[in-house]
Amino acid sequence: MLETLHKKLKSWERSIRKSFGDDISTPQGRRGAWWHFQIFDHAFLRVLWTNFYKVADGVYRSNHPSPKRLEKYHEMGIRTVLNLRGAEQQSHWLFEKEACEKLGLDLVICKIYARRPATREEMLHLIDTLTTLPKPFVLHCKSGADRAGLASAIYQIAVEKKSVAEAKKQLSFRYLHIKSSKTGVCDYILDLYEERLKHGHIELRDWFDTEYDGQAVRNGFDDGRRIPL
Repeated sequence: MLETLHKKLKSWERSIRKSFGDDISTPQGRRGAWWHFQIFDHAFLRVLWTNFYKVADGVYRSNHPSPKRLEKYHEMGIRTVLNLRGAEQQSHWLFEKEACEKLGLDLVICKIYARRPATREEMLHLIDTLTTLPKPFVLHCKSGADRAGLASAIYQIAVEKKSVAEAKKQLSFRYLHIKSSKTGVCDYILDLYEERLKHGHIELRDWFDTEYDGQAVRNGFDDGRRIPL
């Protein structure tokens, strides 16, 4: 019964969230989008809590920045924003896109997920972007905990050549990442790569390109984070 009620509430919340907040071209639409951004995207929680940290020289991570925070990043010298959420026609994307255009910030999209593994193509796109993006840049997801943590770890492994164990620190409760939840799939991806290294060295990109299978990763995670022998 409780599960049914939860599903109904989620469905109701989703229908309300999708019913407005997709237009900032008129004063009325802009007001609605602002409230949508604050309430449904939880922007009000991110006013003081930014989850902003340094990943490496010229590389930073954060939760979804407001237009005012993007101004501060611009003042810091940051010139590129890597959005891990995707270009959805909703308030959070519209305000970010507008602010980046106004400030002259390059806005780059690499969509990945917090509760399920991305496809091979999506992961390759992410790693290629991380290894070629001019610094300084900031990468972000919604909360700055899960997708931002995985992308930061990937950057440290692929570019900084840090160990997987060291890079895993980017996925910790310090950033409000909870390994025991469904977002633990981000940790599981790194666990699989770390286990693979025990059988011989392979660069992270090569592993994604030749051995990574998003559906197999999802199945293994659903099966209790089973590590292949």
